[in-house]
Amino acid sequence: MSQPPTRRRLLSLAAGAAAATPLVQATPLAYAAAPQAPSGAPAGATTAAPPIPSSWPVRPFPLDHVTLGDGVFRTKRDLMLNYARSYPADRILAVFRANAGLDTRGARPPGGWETADGNLRGHYGGHFLTLIAQAYADTREAALKAKLDQLVGALGECQAALAEHGSPRPSHPGYLAAYPETQFILLESYTTYPTIWAPYYTCHKIMRGLLDAHTLAGNAQALTIASKLGDWVHSRLGGLPKAQLERMWSIYIAGEYGGMNEVMADLYALTGKVEHLAAARCFDNTALLDACAEDRDVLDGRHANQHIPQFTGYLRLFDETGEERYAEAARNFWGMVAGPRTYSLGGTGQGEMFKARGAVAATLDDKNAETCATYNMLKLSRQLFFREPDATRMDYYERGLTNHILASRRDTAATSSPEVTYFVGMGPGVVREYGNTGTCCGGTGMENHTKYQDSVYFRSADGNALYVNLYLASTLRWPERGLLIEQTSAYPAEGVRTLTFRQGGGTLDLKLRVPSWATGGFTVTVNGVRQRVEAEPGSYLTLSRNWRPGDRVGISAPYRLRVERALDDPAIQSVFFGPLLLVAQSPEAGFRSFSFYKDFTLRGDLAHAVRPEGRPLHFTTHGLTLAPFFVGNDVRYHAYFRRSEPVVVFGTADSGVPNRARGDRLTFLDVLWGQAPFPTSEAFVRAVRALADGWVTEGLFTGAERDAVVAAAVRANLRRR
Repeated sequence: MSQPPTRRRLLSLAAGAAAATPLVQATPLAYAAAPQAPSGAPAGATTAAPPIPSSWPVRPFPLDHVTLGDGVFRTKRDLMLNYARSYPADRILAVFRANAGLDTRGARPPGGWETADGNLRGHYGGHFLTLIAQAYADTREAALKAKLDQLVGALGECQAALAEHGSPRPSHPGYLAAYPETQFILLESYTTYPTIWAPYYTCHKIMRGLLDAHTLAGNAQALTIASKLGDWVHSRLGGLPKAQLERMWSIYIAGEYGGMNEVMADLYALTGKVEHLAAARCFDNTALLDACAEDRDVLDGRHANQHIPQFTGYLRLFDETGEERYAEAARNFWGMVAGPRTYSLGGTGQGEMFKARGAVAATLDDKNAETCATYNMLKLSRQLFFREPDATRMDYYERGLTNHILASRRDTAATSSPEVTYFVGMGPGVVREYGNTGTCCGGTGMENHTKYQDSVYFRSADGNALYVNLYLASTLRWPERGLLIEQTSAYPAEGVRTLTFRQGGGTLDLKLRVPSWATGGFTVTVNGVRQRVEAEPGSYLTLSRNWRPGDRVGISAPYRLRVERALDDPAIQSVFFGPLLLVAQSPEAGFRSFSFYKDFTLRGDLAHAVRPEGRPLHFTTHGLTLAPFFVGNDVRYHAYFRRSEPVVVFGTADSGVPNRARGDRLTFLDVLWGQAPFPTSEAFVRAVRALADGWVTEGLFTGAERDAVVAAAVRANLRRR
């Protein structure tokens, strides 16, 4: 059967026509006290942070408690802040006002999918609310607060107008959308896309934006509007048979509902209305939920971003109900995507769809890694960590944030477009395409770049531990502990990260993430004194101390060049420098072939095969520039190359023997250099001899070939560095 057209494809056609620890069992309805607004906030700048379930062993800090320092993250954030300040609120509101029969004030809708007759109109406005709420929480700019209040007030007017004289009048006075209720009614009779698009997806974006306006910026009216809209959702779905709901949510795109289960659970936590929790449970996508709870991987061929946010919602339902299958499904689903279906930049999917488990090399093209999907995978990773503080989640988070999300914003100023990516191709010779006003990725893209700081630091539930997850230049204010901690860092560039206790102190466990890529060492100093700590890559190490103002913690994790192999074809590889994906700049349409082993010393690394170019974080190999992918430009690139090592060669010593692969497709040289570094030439020769004997046993070398390989190893006399 042919694949349904993607939304991105329809947009382009329209444009062309126009021109390991178990999760903690939750106690339903038990919440920790919400954090207070930070000291020093302007008068009236109160926040109403969402309640945090008391069962979470790890808690986030409010967005406004962490401030970004200088660097590329702040630079990209500032580009999006300028868009937030400049884009007219009336253009966002135009589709809502038109639907409510109100004066649009001559404003044109944004465009893309956000048009006067678009079947997804209104979703972009929800994202824009979140953008402005996050921007205000970050900067405390009065003009942003005024814009947010204007948006919320206008949406309240639209909700009231629809209830009073909507044409047709909605079935419940809480209804709020940028189109009539028709799409929701048609969905209940199983109408398919593209006759309708994704009505509950749009509803989710509006509700999420309203809740963010309330929790991040203290707008009380936003909660009132959202609560009424939640009442409408319950009135619409609460009486439908479970079988009907399940069939609705199984429909491609038309049944896509974003994070409706999550936002309804969050709304319930704020309102306490049982109808809101009941409505959240109406979004159980039972067949997929049960399969994932049983760890049965049925994702192949499913729409990726249609399903990822559902599992963040299931975690929230676990919090509220204590039903373990919700948590188990979310945990297993994450494991089915993060790794088995993840490209080197941290993204997933081909043409919006999940492909077979492990199919990486087989799916590389110009339509990989929908940016929305990574946005939602990062949210899911973060939510899992709150319940299960596993460093694996933050390893993935760092990869996706640094190599996909940071890379998804063009490095040029724009006030009429968010200038973000939709798909990010991983095939040879592709180029990033930016813009995306009005699309799903344009919406999540606005959010991505104004919340970089949300996962830099977490705290333990008892307030006795601080998790340092990301080494970004930033300042943490922790009012409950009286702490002000500044992190200086050139990340994503290499260098020493320094945490300085500027104010406050006391006994505290400082938990420092040791990234999985930190195989070149991870050293920690306190006030210049090196600490004797065990730093295992892919874990957290703990410094327990009675901290005092002025204490300085230095963290050094030297970057190393390395390759990562595609799961389905180990000859297809990416190059990394520490956490950074490096891409070869080349317009060629086919894979470039790289050969590295002949340049290896006894260290067994890429230092002599991939050379610094002169610019920071840039390298050269095989006549090509390797650049860090986070640089947002329009240069054609290769994120993957084909590894070509046809003959067993050590330095200048060529054995003449084919570099044959065993059953797992790893070659003789792959396995040999996987044992590096070698302390001496003698140790290297012993390793070659032992492995060559094994290749003979497996029938991969003849005796004569073994002898030739060993002789070449002796003749090579490789140097240590």
